Amino acid sequence: MKMDVISTDKAPAAIGPYSQAVKFGEMLFTSGQIPINPSTGELVTGGIEAQTRQVLENLKGVLEAAGTHLKNVVKTTVFIKDMNDFVTINKIYSEFFSSPYPARSCVEVARLPKDVAIEIEAIAILP
Repeated sequence: MKMDVISTDKAPAAIGPYSQAVKFGEMLFTSGQIPINPSTGELVTGGIEAQTRQVLENLKGVLEAAGTHLKNVVKTTVFIKDMNDFVTINKIYSEFFSSPYPARSCVEVARLPKDVAIEIEAIAILP
């Protein structure tokens, strides 16, 4: 089996030595998505709601470029700067994912790339 790299302009370009996502067999592993608007390359402003929406749109773009979609996500990891944002993040997250929800971990971290408030990575199956 070989690894295939996924790259799309529907999500921000990698800002380091990594791929937006990697296909391996019937699985897709995404890198963490942060709230950068892929059209402008700028960080999204407007608080945790706007940042969470952009992160999930970026994640959706990577999944679609690989030929899959949000309903095929089996696991996400959510990194947040402030656990007080957890309820708001869950509200937005539930607009993108529906039951049966993917497994998920959510951790508060000291700092994220570009000092954003949220980053999400995912593992998905390929149809």
